[in-house]
Amino acid sequence: MWAATIAGAAMALASLPALQAWGLSALTLAIVLGIAVGNTVFPAFAAAAGSGVDFSKGTLLRLGIVLYGFRVTFQEIAGVGVAGLAIDAVVVAGVFGLATWLGTRWLKLDRETSMLIGAGSAICGAAAVMAAEPVVRAQAHKVSVAVATVVVFGTLGMFVYPMLYPYLGLSEHAYGVYAGSTIHEVAQVVVAGRAVGESAASAAVIEKMLRVMLLAPFLLLLSSRMGAAPGAAKSKIVVPWFALWFVAVSGFNSLQLLPASWKTAIVQIDTVLLAMAMAALGLRTHVGAIRQAGPKPMLLAAVLFGVLTIGGYGLNVGVAKLFGGAG
Repeated sequence: MWAATIAGAAMALASLPALQAWGLSALTLAIVLGIAVGNTVFPAFAAAAGSGVDFSKGTLLRLGIVLYGFRVTFQEIAGVGVAGLAIDAVVVAGVFGLATWLGTRWLKLDRETSMLIGAGSAICGAAAVMAAEPVVRAQAHKVSVAVATVVVFGTLGMFVYPMLYPYLGLSEHAYGVYAGSTIHEVAQVVVAGRAVGESAASAAVIEKMLRVMLLAPFLLLLSSRMGAAPGAAKSKIVVPWFALWFVAVSGFNSLQLLPASWKTAIVQIDTVLLAMAMAALGLRTHVGAIRQAGPKPMLLAAVLFGVLTIGGYGLNVGVAKLFGGAG
């Protein structure tokens, strides 16, 4: 299995002192190796191995996020609190609204493409694009373009954020909230958080899960805004259940009922699952996606990435001061 092999190689490399000194975790190495293999050797085998890779990228990722709850407690979720939820709400509403306005008014893109890119950038990357597709009623090629843009810039953010960390003046916890509230995909948030530390990773995942859980009310509001076209079937609302399971597992973990040895084993299994998901994501990240998307959708996604990175940082610092939190 391609994802398992790459994940195993990444975990072996991550144990080397030289790579540990560079702060390269197994998850970061898994996606880097996955991208390298995915753009060289893997395409020749993609037809036969594609279903397994997609299973790792989808199902195993969600299972890994659920099991990540064994690393988190409700006390830590409370640490993100109202301030974290407020940040997520502003990010989702602001980025989606800006994407729709800039896409249609400035770049003259169609409304559906602008909305899909906005949903992916504002909430949770490709998963949000796919969830919004039946509501927006977009054509398949528009969905593909939107997914390509959020994958490209989400992957870029996954590497840029840890590099910026020493210059941001944020604690690990605050950095995690910043990463979780502004990076596109759940998987990318995990990598960006783990690259800095466990405290950053926990805060990043918690913040991201709050953002993912906003997907359901977002889709309901979007559905009411779009309205029902004459003779059109009712749009299906996709609820991100894995985010709810993450909260449930975190609550169970807060009760301290499991022996330490069990928790250690679960965390190790979770690391393997997440490494496989990262490898699969890398295998499905093609350099040709940039060419496929074209200049205008990429420009819109680039502007939104700038807003998330720079504006999101200002928002996080401002909200932290407003709520009396430390930076």
